[in-house]
Amino acid sequence: MNIVVAMKQVPDTQKVKIDPERGTLIRKGVPAIMNPFDESALELALEIKENLGGKATVLTMGIPDSECMLRDALSLGADACVLLTDAGFAGADTLATSYALSRGIERLGDFELLIFGKQAIDGDTAQVGPEVAGYLGFPVITFVTNLLEIDQDHIVVERMLDNGKEVVRSRFPVLITVVKAEKRLRMPTIESILGSFERTIVKYGIGDIGAESERCGLKGSPTRVKKILTPKQHSRVRYLEGSTEEKARGFLEVIRERGLLL
Repeated sequence: MNIVVAMKQVPDTQKVKIDPERGTLIRKGVPAIMNPFDESALELALEIKENLGGKATVLTMGIPDSECMLRDALSLGADACVLLTDAGFAGADTLATSYALSRGIERLGDFELLIFGKQAIDGDTAQVGPEVAGYLGFPVITFVTNLLEIDQDHIVVERMLDNGKEVVRSRFPVLITVVKAEKRLRMPTIESILGSFERTIVKYGIGDIGAESERCGLKGSPTRVKKILTPKQHSRVRYLEGSTEEKARGFLEVIRERGLLL
C-alpha cells in the first residue's frame, strides 16, 4: 500500500496576534507547528503501513523551514519526505496550493491512498483536499472519523455529517480527509530523531513538478485575504444569591425574561 500524506507547517494559532491596522497575522516570533489535523493523517498512514506494508510519503508545500516538520515526520516512521518550495509558490490561495500539490503528487508516481488533514488551522477552509482530488480526478471522502476496513483493494471509513455519521466504501485510488482523532500521534525515539537528520528530503520547485508558473502562487490565486479580524467576545455572568428555593425562582425568572421557557 503506497500512501501519500499531505501536511502543512502552520503558526501556533494560540500564540498568533493580529495587527489591528493592517488586519494581518503577526507571524514574527510565533513558533511553527505541525498542523493538528495532519498529525491524525500521519498517524493513520503509519498504522495502515504497519498492517498492510508499503510506503508512506509525506508531501508539503512551504518555505525551506518546513524541513523541520518533515524531519519530525521521518522520525515518526515516514519513509520519504518531499518539500515543494519555490518563490513562485508564495501567496498561493487554496486553488493555487491544490494545483501545485496535485502536480507534486503526480511527480511522485504510483500510489493508492492520499490522506489529508480536514483543514489547516491557519486558514480553516477545508478546501485543499477536495480540490486536489478534483485536479487528479480521484474520488474523495471528507471528514473521516474512523477507518473500519482496508485491504489492497478497497477502504471502508466512517465520516462525520452535520446530523450524524455515514459509512462509505471506495476502491483505490482515493483521497480522504481526516478529522482530529482521539488517538494522539505517536512519539519518536531518541534514535529515530537522530536518524532523521541523516535522511535526505527531496525538494522540488515549479519546474521540477511540471507546473505552469501562471497557475502557482499569487499569480494563480483568484482570491485574496482582504483582512483578518478577531471576533468580539461578549460574556455576562449573573449570580443568583439566597436559598436554594430563591435561586430556583430567580433562575425561572431569568429564562422567562429571555423567552426560553415554553
